[in-house]
Amino acid sequence: MLTIDGSFGEGGGQILRTSVAMAAITKTPVRIRNIRSNRPNPGLSAQHLTAIEAVASITDAEVSGLVIRSTEVTFAPGEIGGGTYRLDIGTAGSISLLLQCLIPVALHSPETSVFDITGGTDVKWSPPIDYLRHITLPALALAGCRVEIEVLRRGYYPRGGGQIRAVITPSWISGVDFERIGANTVYGRSHASGLPEHVAKRQRDAAVARLEARGYAADIVTEHNPAAPEGGKGGRGGKGGRGGKDGKGNRGSRGGSGSTGSGITLWCGLMGGSALGARGKPAEAVGFDAADNIIRELDSGASVDVYLADQLILYMAIARSGSFSVRELSLHAETNIQVCELFTDAKFEMESVDQNIRVACR
Repeated sequence: MLTIDGSFGEGGGQILRTSVAMAAITKTPVRIRNIRSNRPNPGLSAQHLTAIEAVASITDAEVSGLVIRSTEVTFAPGEIGGGTYRLDIGTAGSISLLLQCLIPVALHSPETSVFDITGGTDVKWSPPIDYLRHITLPALALAGCRVEIEVLRRGYYPRGGGQIRAVITPSWISGVDFERIGANTVYGRSHASGLPEHVAKRQRDAAVARLEARGYAADIVTEHNPAAPEGGKGGRGGKGGRGGKDGKGNRGSRGGSGSTGSGITLWCGLMGGSALGARGKPAEAVGFDAADNIIRELDSGASVDVYLADQLILYMAIARSGSFSVRELSLHAETNIQVCELFTDAKFEMESVDQNIRVACR
């Protein structure tokens, strides 16, 4: 059994998600200690608990330590299986972070996997669901991975209640030398739920103005849901549960919202930028922040943005090949590299090239 210190590197949930995913894929039992020991609330949160339970469900794993605030978990995976699963993170736990753990495992299943997930689609400290759909999935498609994500309902902090469906088809993961995708148009989606329609439009208009001032064309759509409808929550589900989220087998209206909030996600090739609305923050400031984020990435001349780099490490380790350039290597990416090298014989090399960092896996 491989033992991993959960306090090293970024010292948060990333170590846990990557370790459990790699353990399932490589069929390596793992013990993770000191989980999030340096965080204000150490140990497992509901979001982390759901991720481990989900991977355990599709691998028939033997697990111990699965309780809230636990600082040590053991995970001994079995064979990876497919099927249909219903998962409820609870409140506004990030659906995107849960999918980061589930997708690479489900790609190794002998059959297609379908995940109906309830939680937060657009919350702090995690990629918005539109980032996964329009940046992460196209990058994975280049590596031969077939994944589809449909947003059925948005969920914001603190209520959550968002709902998505992910369909993951078994795929052979290939190494890719990611190159800069040349494009001069930035696409995006500005959304608001339970708020006036002008919020989404002002976010969009501010982002467009900032982008055009820097020489980038912009094509940003708006999405508005006037009400944040009430609806019951489905329970934490295992394999085979595909029911609705109102306790009666009915889904919320397609495109509706499980809570009140706003945000905007922008994308261009393998680069992205996003921002979330907040009480007291003008809609224009939200649009400006998202535009500034993607402009910083585009102006760097790198092939992928900082957040995509984090996510590609695991896939490169599985393929034992691939490369990309990024303007800076985050602590999350460095941590993922260390964890993936523990589970495989993949080796990562970093070098400075034209003020960016080139990362290669061999």
